[in-house]
This record gives sequence, structure tokens and C-alpha cells, in this order.
Amino acid sequence: MPSLDRRRFLRDAAATTALVSAGGLAAGVATPAQAAPSTAAATPTARRKGAVSFRWWGTAGWRVDIGDRTVLVDPFLSRIDTGLFTGAFKTDTALTVRTDVIDPRVDRATTVLVTHTHWDHFMDVPYIAKRTGARVFGTLTAYHLGLAYGLPSTQLSAVKGGEVLDFGDHSVEVVGSLHSRNPSYSVAFPGVRVSPPPQPATIADLPEGDTLGYLLRVDGGPSVYFTGASDVAERNLTGLAPDVAMVAMQNATTTGDYLPRLLAGLDYPKVVVPVHYDNFETALQNPPPVAPTDRTRLNEMIAAVRRISPRSRVLVPEYETAYHF
Repeated sequence: MPSLDRRRFLRDAAATTALVSAGGLAAGVATPAQAAPSTAAATPTARRKGAVSFRWWGTAGWRVDIGDRTVLVDPFLSRIDTGLFTGAFKTDTALTVRTDVIDPRVDRATTVLVTHTHWDHFMDVPYIAKRTGARVFGTLTAYHLGLAYGLPSTQLSAVKGGEVLDFGDHSVEVVGSLHSRNPSYSVAFPGVRVSPPPQPATIADLPEGDTLGYLLRVDGGPSVYFTGASDVAERNLTGLAPDVAMVAMQNATTTGDYLPRLLAGLDYPKVVVPVHYDNFETALQNPPPVAPTDRTRLNEMIAAVRRISPRSRVLVPEYETAYHF
């Protein structure tokens, strides 16, 4: 039996008894966990050594606490209003970092993983890195943008896909990926930065800059794949076989067979968590606000995952709720 099949067999066997929990309560159904708005408190939760928790920060953002270490993925907390959800999108919206929102939530960070450099994924990263001293991993564009914000090169690591980074009690594998396309088959703010630009001032100054995915493997814990956009280079997923996949919701149908290719490439994870489904220009409080058209897309996504991968659980997350896989 090939090694991939053995891993699949063992993983699926474990899935018959494993629970997804939110604060210790089972949350295996495809509905948001019943967390009252008060559970989305800004005060960081105390960690116990050896504990692994995953907290969604909206969009594609996550806080992962692994014992005494904290990994952030696309941390975007400022949630500035660009008019994107009201039909009056302003590409010249100023990049305004909300330190009053960030500071109570980001007490520490050791690593920041950036999938791509659009404002709703990257704009808070330089401030967070300066505040915490975290090392930032991302594309060469993320590296040059970090320099533009005054981060030292010693705090920035450019990656492109294929790297496996060992942090002792966990590892991160970098996966080359793709950004989704809008109904016109285009990418918003395309382009890369091949040298440090002037410090960005508006959202248009933060291009896509190529897109990555990340596979986090925790020793004695889950393996989790993070996406930041709804397209996939499925040939790069061979052999990853994560337990959990954080899957960005598609907002157009221009990427063909997105979910079938992604889920097959990931060997049908036992837990699928939709992300990037919320209105990320509103306050970070539960229940997560969802635009009417996005609510329809989310329901269609849940139904599609159940059809394509019937053994997968679908967990629709709420903000800042601790999930344990």
C-alpha cells in the first residue's frame, strides 16, 4: 500500500472518534458555533503549555497558539471601510492601521505567514511585526514591502513554495498557489514588487504579489492547510493530506472546478473550514456579518463540500473562538 494511502487510512480511522471542539464543546456541524458576542473579547486567552488552539480573525486571518508560541496567518484586524461591500469601492482608500483594535489582541507573535499582499491580508503585518518582533514569511513582494515599512531584513524571510521550515514543536511547509479571479477573469491590483517601493499609502499600493498556501504540522497535533484566495495549483498539493483545510470561499465562477480540484488535491481533509466569507469591513464581533450574496455562496460551498467529500466535516467558524482539532 503506498505511503499516501496508509496516511489516508490512519487519518480516516482517527476521524471516526476525533471531535472538533470550540472551547471544549463539540462543533462538528456546518453551522456557526454558538458563541455569544461577549466571547469575542479582546483580552488574550491564557495558554497552557502543550495546548493548540485556532482562532479565526475574519477574512483569511488566524491566530494559532502552540504551547508558548503564536503563529499568525494573514492577520488583518483593522477592517477599514473601502466601500467594497456597499458598491462604492475606493481604490485610493488610505491604509489606516487600527492600533486600538490590534493591540489588545496581539500580545505576542513568533511567526507571521502571509499568503499574499493585498490590503486585507498584509496591511496590519508590518505594525504587528514591529510590535512583537515576529518573523514574517511571504513572497518576495512581501519581503520588499516589509523593507518599505522599515522592517529589518533580518526579520523578513522570502519564500516561494517548496520550503519546509522546522520550528521544533511544529513545522510549516510553503506551497505555491494562485489568487482567485473576478467575474472579468482579472485579479485586483495585480503585480509584484521586485525592489522596495515607497511606503504604501493606499490599498492600491499593495498588489497581490503572487500567492502562497501554508501547511502547518504540529507535533502530536493536527496538520492544517491555510489558503488565502480561492484558486488552486493542485499539482503542488500532492502528498500534503492535511487533517484540516481552511478554504477561502469563491466569489466568482471563473476558476473552474475550484473545490473539486482543491479537495481532491488535499486528499479530502476530515475537516473543512470556510473562510473569507465574511464582510471584513465591519467590527470584529459575532455573529460574523455576511453579505446576502455571500450567504448564498457560503451555503452553496457547504453543499458542494458535502457532495464532493461526504466524509469531511464542515465547520463554519465564528470570530475569536478557540477551536481544537
